[in-house]
Amino acid sequence: MTSVARALPVSGLSDLSNESRMISAPWSRMIRGIGLGQYPIEFAPAVAGHIRRTFDQLAAKVSPSNAYTLFCRDLTDFVLTVADPARQDDVAPAVGPLLQAARAERNPYYRAMAGSLVMDSFAKLGLDVSLLVNDERDFPAEVLGMLDEIAPDQIADENQGRHGDYERLSASSTVFLAIGQLGLKDRLVTPDRNHVIEGLNLLENIPAPYFRGRAGAMFLSVVTLLGFDEYIFDGERDYMKEVLHYMTRADELKIYPSFPQELPVAWAKVYPLLTMLNAIAMSGRTEYLNDPIDWLAEAKVLLEQVPWDDRVHMSQYYIVALHNLGRLQEELPDLDGYLAQVAAVLDLVDPGGNFFPNGIAYPYIIEVAMITGRMHLIPDEALTRMVDAFPGYDRTEADHANSAFPVSYVLNVLGEIDAADLIFEPRAQYGGSSALAWVVDHMSEGAKEEGTRLYMINHALVSYALRMRGAGAPETELFRNFRFAAA
Repeated sequence: MTSVARALPVSGLSDLSNESRMISAPWSRMIRGIGLGQYPIEFAPAVAGHIRRTFDQLAAKVSPSNAYTLFCRDLTDFVLTVADPARQDDVAPAVGPLLQAARAERNPYYRAMAGSLVMDSFAKLGLDVSLLVNDERDFPAEVLGMLDEIAPDQIADENQGRHGDYERLSASSTVFLAIGQLGLKDRLVTPDRNHVIEGLNLLENIPAPYFRGRAGAMFLSVVTLLGFDEYIFDGERDYMKEVLHYMTRADELKIYPSFPQELPVAWAKVYPLLTMLNAIAMSGRTEYLNDPIDWLAEAKVLLEQVPWDDRVHMSQYYIVALHNLGRLQEELPDLDGYLAQVAAVLDLVDPGGNFFPNGIAYPYIIEVAMITGRMHLIPDEALTRMVDAFPGYDRTEADHANSAFPVSYVLNVLGEIDAADLIFEPRAQYGGSSALAWVVDHMSEGAKEEGTRLYMINHALVSYALRMRGAGAPETELFRNFRFAAA
């Protein structure tokens, strides 16, 4: 077992930024596009070249109507141009065409996402907000208005009918956070309209406790970060209490999510619970840990019911939530032993066995080792095994169509641990092509079968580009001024 020394962005939990503590796991970043660009690094021309070439390959693969992928390519090129220390040109002329590319997406949810990615990127790059708000345009107002166009139950997957307003609430989290990072949070609550209350009221329109808990946790966290927590707790309704009490009815309601592979019911119950634990940590109101039951005890019981090869998906959520609650030592006194059990799954799971849950197990294990300062648990052989596993997704049509899911996770984590050469450089396993180029080349005609799953690779590439804004790049003021009161 060997391990190569690499430049890591953090040496342990105490190094995590507030953004990484709030939006820790890759799920939110790769699927929902929120919290991209974490762990900033110096600009690397070679990596920038890899990212641009990958987007060129994607643009050649997708149909001309795939506006979201084409937008992400334009945004990435813009971000890399701004981040490049050798840049001399004024970026202002490029803003108008970039906004037009975002507006070109026809799906209301993804159009709002595109607008959020623009605003989030501008905030993190330190660009002047006047580029987005001036006599000619008010782009934040435009994006905020896009939320009204997102209809319920529009996600065409095996869980259609269980989502309700899940997609609109998720988009609200992303849009509100981006607007807040631009320093424009006051626009969310005005005498004419309270967008925060409207968002909170969407919670009751999400029928599955699994989806209500996950989307609700992120939205409650964003609202708290923005300083609008009074609307969660101090009005006619207590939205935190409502979500937690609804989650206790999971067995009664039996609105369980459907997954591509069979997973224990406990998996579907503990996942939203762990995200809600982090929302409680954000609020600093630890009394909710016992409302209406002992949620930390419940988390332990549910996790014990999930086999380790599936439990590793939860390890990052669990550890970060406990850290933010100031309960890590109390709940996991032998963290080294726990993480050794997590890492042992590397020898149990075939990363190419299926796109989910196997395909994303390795990235979760690697990232939790990274954030806890235990990268010695990850041998280089595991990284190689993970990258060379992509052909396994050709076993079934479903695995092939959804291969962007695990590939995005792999790309993301390899970039974080300074090992992106494994996915960008030619490999014998892929006949002299790079792993990522091989994946794109093997997509369906026009990437039609991949559909919106493809966008996860888009998000991984955008995030990598945004990371290269400089190793010393500070968090936005919104995150910088936040304090975890319970930790």
